Order: sequence, then structure tokens, then C-alpha cells
Amino acid sequence: MRYQSTRNHSHTATASEAILRGIAPDGGLYMLPDPGSRPFPMDKLPGMTALDISSVVLSLLLPDFTEAEIHTIVEASYRGKFETKDLTPLVKVGSRFVLELYRGPTSAFKDVALSVLPHLITAAKAKNGVKEDILILTATSGDTGKAALAGFCDVEGVRIIVFYPYGGVSAIQQAQMATQAGANVRVCAIRGNFDDAQSGVKAIFTSPHAAKSLEGRTLLSSANSINIGRLAPQVMYYFKAYADLLRHGEISMGEKIDFVVPTGNFGNILAGYLAKRMGLPAGRFLCASNANNVLSDFLATGVYDRNRPFHQTISPSMDILISSNLERLVYLASGGDDVAVAGYMHSLAQTGRYELSAEAKAAIQADFVGGYANDGQTKAAIRRVYERHGYLMDTHTAVAWDVAERTALANKTVVLSTASPYKFCASVLEALGEKTSMDEFAQMQRLNEITGVAIPAGLAGLRNLPVLHKDVIGLDEMESYVLSTGL
Repeated sequence: MRYQSTRNHSHTATASEAILRGIAPDGGLYMLPDPGSRPFPMDKLPGMTALDISSVVLSLLLPDFTEAEIHTIVEASYRGKFETKDLTPLVKVGSRFVLELYRGPTSAFKDVALSVLPHLITAAKAKNGVKEDILILTATSGDTGKAALAGFCDVEGVRIIVFYPYGGVSAIQQAQMATQAGANVRVCAIRGNFDDAQSGVKAIFTSPHAAKSLEGRTLLSSANSINIGRLAPQVMYYFKAYADLLRHGEISMGEKIDFVVPTGNFGNILAGYLAKRMGLPAGRFLCASNANNVLSDFLATGVYDRNRPFHQTISPSMDILISSNLERLVYLASGGDDVAVAGYMHSLAQTGRYELSAEAKAAIQADFVGGYANDGQTKAAIRRVYERHGYLMDTHTAVAWDVAERTALANKTVVLSTASPYKFCASVLEALGEKTSMDEFAQMQRLNEITGVAIPAGLAGLRNLPVLHKDVIGLDEMESYVLSTGL
């Protein structure tokens, strides 16, 4: 089974080829024609560990890798590298369940996938006889950057450049990236927002000048969720959440559950939808946005319109107006109509908007509903949940929680928690009524003092690390920066 470009079916690739390329030659995203054609063995789920689930999911979604290859990759990616053996603990908070996805080495949900992707790329290089170095280009709104840098640090034959919006990430997120060691890593801020950084990276992938300069020496790939090798590992934790609910006696096999996902680039929530297509008994997916509510509007109207003010919020990883992975959902909802998808994406590039067909809109609304929370509502949710339940959440999880409280869902509900609260100390402290007139490390200490929640080791150690990356460039300098520093 081959992957196809969402914009032109003539562009196909094996799973390993798609991982190496990151993005299709026409700018489309690689997608299986029908993810449901390779269903997950739900009858075996109750007895599976997190690593078992990951191995099965990856074997189903990446069919040109052998089961033995996948098993080796999963073991190397996860064994002993997360705070808990089950990788993504499920915690009951009031009447809802919180799936903690931030127990990895960089305290963000991106660790689940970006612990795997370097191993997939290395295996894909060998499988396809690729001798050239791989250059990973990645735009980040905060968490992908550090997780990708940590995952690819000193991986032989692979280099990585991460771009992030200057002033558009939290102080801790910036510190995580700026202090990243490794001979093969570069970090650069751009004068613009995340959408600008992401558009700049995509432009380099399709640039004839860049292609000619890199030919024969370097292949470009991506660590963003536009890369199927980044997206596929995320499907695991939806099955893992269901397995946990079964083991805890909270549901019976076959019972539907709903998921609430704080969403910016649409990769995390799309992974859940893929799980549903593969047989997971999921009900609806509640897409929770911050003030940049382009996705909640889209889910309500079928019109995607990025022509609106951009807001910097206290949930910066969601400060996005162009959600790249939405293209994959539109593709599936359109019945794999690549011509239609190409038209939508052309309209988006030219006018900043597109409108779905009535059929595609109805297909999406059958599975998705949207909502959003502003900064005030987000802070109030952090304080409310902590005071009522003694549970501390970050600013992105709080968006999801607040939206869940205001949305009628039919089934037991799992809220995805995407980052440690210690990555956004200032906002969390403010939500709890504390002063924040201190540096980010003093903020960490104060949050620990008043809540007793342990500071993740990887964050606690940042204070003593030297700043290694200070580059700041304009948007029009991104390609020249890559060609001058990435070779």
C-alpha cells in the first residue's frame, strides 16, 4: 500500500519514502487512501502495554517496515526515557479523564512522536539506500522545536534547523531551544509569527533554487506533523487511553468515548481521527482553540478563513491561523478527491480562505465539534480545576478543559494534556493569584512551593545551561540561512 499526495494522486510513496521526503513534490501531504483498511485488533487491546500498542499502530500505518524493525524502533525510542512506564498516564479529574502526554524528556506531548521519528528516518535511509545527509527543517510554535532538537541531537547523517517566532514562545520554551547542545543542530528566531515560519519552511521545500543547491548532497525532510512519520506515532495514545479506561473498569469494550484536544496545527486531533478510522470506538472530537479560533469557526461553518487578526495568547503553541494537518482531514472527508483538495489549498494560498462542499462539511461535522476560550477563561479554568480537584494544568490543557465544560458531549470524556504547567509558569502563577515579577526560574520555584507539583528534571536544569543559539532573521532570509548554515 502506497501513500498518496492529498493534492495529486500521481505523486505516491512508500511509507519510508514519505518519511524521508516529509512533504510531496506538489506541496501536498502524504496520506493513505483509506486508513480504515488496516484496522487495529481491538480484541487484543486490553492486554497490551503502551509499547505494544505503539508497535501495532506503526506496523499498520507504515506497512513497508517489518514488524521486527518497528519493534526495535519502539524499544529504542521509549524504553527508560519517559517518567512513567506507561508513557502517557490517564488521570481521573472530577468527572473527566486527563491523558498526560507530557511525561517525556522535554515535557511536551511532542515527545511521544519525536522520540520515534529519528529512528524512523535512520531506518528509512537504510531501507531506501539513501547516502545523502538528511536536513530536517522545522517550524515550531514552542514545543515541537525542543522535542525535535532533543530527538535528532547527534543522530548520524541527520542535521536539523528549527525556526520559531521571535517573542512568540514562552520564556521556558525559548530557553529549552536556545540551550540545546549538539553538533548537528541550529535554532533561529524569525521576525514574524508561527504561520510565517511554517510558510517559509514550506516554501524552501518547493524552491527550485534550494533544490538545485542541495542536489546530490542533502535531502530535505520535516519534523512537523506534516511528516507522516511524526503523525503516525501519535495515534498510539488514543488506543492507550481506551485501554486504560477498560483496565480501570470505567468503560466496557465497544463503548464510545469523546476526546477534547487543544489544537493549533491539527496534527494531535487528526491522530485521534485516524485511530477512529482504524477501529477505535471514539464518539466525537472536540477541537479546542484559543482566541485564534479559525478552526472552531471552520468546524461550525465549513469555511476556512485565515483573514482575521492574529492574537498572541498565553497558550502560544496554539497561536496559529494556518493549520497544516487540516488538509489531511479535508482529503479524507472529500472521499480522497485530490482535485478538490488542490483547489481548496490553491484558494487558501491566493485568498486566505476556502469553503468546503456540503458533503465534505457534513462528513467532518459528524465527527468534530469546535469551541474556544480566551485568556481570561483559560486562567479561570486553571484556578478552578486546581481549587476543586487539586490538579494543576498548563495553559493549553486549560483551554481544552474550559471548552469541554461549555460543550455538551454524549460520552465519557478524555481531555488531552499537552504540556507541563512548568513550561508556562508566569501564566499559571497569575491564574493562581500569584505575583510574577521574577525570572522564569524563580517562577518555577514559586509554583513548586505553592502546589507541591514536582518540577520536571529537564526544566529544572535549564538555569545552568549556556545559551548556544541567538540568531534572529527576517522572513525573506530563511532560505539563504538554510543554504548557508545547513550544508
